[in-house]
Amino acid sequence: MPVTFTFGEMLSARSVIGTTLAELGAEHENLWVLTPDIGATLVEFRDTYPDRFLDVGLAEQVCVGIAAGLAYDGNIPVVSGMLPFLSMRALEQVRTDVCYPNLPVKIIGTHGGLVGNGGSTHYAVEDLALMCALTNMTVTSIGDPLMVGEIIRQSMSMAGPIYIRLAVGKKDMVLYEPGQHDIRIGKGIVAREGTDATIFTHGTVVAQALQAAEELAKDGRSVRVVDMFTLKPIDEELIVQCAEETGGRFVVVEDHLAYGGLASRIADVVADRGIRLTAFQRLGIPQVYAGFGEDEELRDKYGYGLDATIAATRRVIASQP
Repeated sequence: MPVTFTFGEMLSARSVIGTTLAELGAEHENLWVLTPDIGATLVEFRDTYPDRFLDVGLAEQVCVGIAAGLAYDGNIPVVSGMLPFLSMRALEQVRTDVCYPNLPVKIIGTHGGLVGNGGSTHYAVEDLALMCALTNMTVTSIGDPLMVGEIIRQSMSMAGPIYIRLAVGKKDMVLYEPGQHDIRIGKGIVAREGTDATIFTHGTVVAQALQAAEELAKDGRSVRVVDMFTLKPIDEELIVQCAEETGGRFVVVEDHLAYGGLASRIADVVADRGIRLTAFQRLGIPQVYAGFGEDEELRDKYGYGLDATIAATRRVIASQP
């Protein structure tokens, strides 16, 4: 019998990646998996398809370059590693070797945001801004570990590249029951309905946003939570719908620099489409190099933790048109 998971249980997103890629390896004989020495969870694929697995060592630029070459030869390459280095050290290779020719390279990685207690060099906090700026790149940030497998499966038929961002990926909360939502790349998920305001979020802080909405419900506040797991292309119609149905009151919470990520993407849509808002609050990492600390500790320190999310949502709800 297959193991099933329900909301609130913890699961490793990395194990989902490993299992999914091993399954897809049987379906797609041209699927390759590459890693810059971050392949502990890829053992199943490596052992089953050793001729299609490549560990290049600590050389992200080389890894992306080889993936591009494999894609030119008609293969589907998946690069799995740590995002601080895949998004920055290999940025030129991602831009020029992968995005310019629009190749179907999948970049999957961990340590998106202030996670892992690795210090500033090991936090990917600029990555979404960088990836969203690249022509042809699809950009996602996944909070539910079970979603990772579905997104990888959908990406197999994509003609161009995709960036899949995770947190540490060792112990992640299952957010949705299987089949509860129609998960499609390019479409946001209404994780919780509400009418007083909308909290837009992605990745590891989706669970926090849901908790904030639950706390606010105790005071009679009805808060919608949108998991905007695809930042590019962003779900513009859902943004318009939320503006109309939740009083034009938006809060954006993300484990990324406050400017350049999801809040900036939503602000662009609001400006370009002339959407009238009552209030807009963005919570994220300020312009600092964060030090060491646990995830929740750093979120509280930099003003986008649970208490800050609740307070910001209260302010937005109190705003008058």
